[in-house]
Amino acid sequence: MSFLLTVTGSASSSGSSRTARLVAHLGRQFADDGHEVRHLDVRSLPAEALLSADAAHPEVARAVELVARADALIVASPVYKAAYSGVLKTFLDLLPQYALRGKPVLPLATGGSPAHVLAVDYALRPVLTSMGADVAQGWFVLDRHISIQDEHSVTLASEAHDALTPVISRFRATVPSSGLAAA
Repeated sequence: MSFLLTVTGSASSSGSSRTARLVAHLGRQFADDGHEVRHLDVRSLPAEALLSADAAHPEVARAVELVARADALIVASPVYKAAYSGVLKTFLDLLPQYALRGKPVLPLATGGSPAHVLAVDYALRPVLTSMGADVAQGWFVLDRHISIQDEHSVTLASEAHDALTPVISRFRATVPSSGLAAA
């Protein structure tokens, strides 16, 4: 199977981030399909190296290598001030221009208000497309529709689950059945 990298750009810690918890939930679904799934929490990278675009820093270099190895990606961020997070933007800016060329990428966003639903299409999608990604239909999930049950489980409100399920199914169909990066 292929290698799927999930990337989150939450400013809050992974334990309390609904975005990170939603992505972990989706990652487990892909792992159950037999894909190798790894997660990159951009917030965990050293701030000084990230802000100075120090791609030679060992932790940043490992993160860039994960992106290069990935056959497909889920890129998710909470929406702040009508756009995806600055920490995610900073990471995307240090990647090579066409780091996502030919890779299926699912953009996801979470937020507190339906007023931010267009952040996926007007903020995140254009950046991913400019990097060469084969961008799938993205989706926005309201924070209130994501319930954290315990350390590893998330429950989506039925309306969010019903809307997200076909999006995930379409993205799943674009994920290679065998790894491309190893070739």
